[in-house]
Amino acid sequence: QVQLVESGGGLVQAGGSLRLSCTYSGRGRAFSNYNMAWFRQAPGKEREFVAAISWIGLSTYADSVKGRFTISRDNANNMAYLQMNSLKPEDTAVYYCAATLRALEGVPGPNDFGSWGPGTQVTVSS
Repeated sequence: QVQLVESGGGLVQAGGSLRLSCTYSGRGRAFSNYNMAWFRQAPGKEREFVAAISWIGLSTYADSVKGRFTISRDNANNMAYLQMNSLKPEDTAVYYCAATLRALEGVPGPNDFGSWGPGTQVTVSS
């Protein structure tokens, strides 16, 4: 079983930066085998894709965050990260870390992932 825990959320002013972390623990397959992703969900909205990184380190981003956010992973320490720069009020949401062994094609959706963390709140003030 896989357990994911996010950290690093908080309140930041527009234009600021935050770095989210996702800690993986579990039995069976190693962290390095998993494709990892970040999703977010704002109040009253559906959960949306933010960024993903494959088990071999290839990354993909939602158009809304390209050039501002960077996803990375540290397989030695079972961690995934989301560096968020130039934050905007519309980035305010609960951010979730997700993991899957499935191959990802195109823009991943929530149904592509079977393991989720509880989420961390990111609030960007104007």
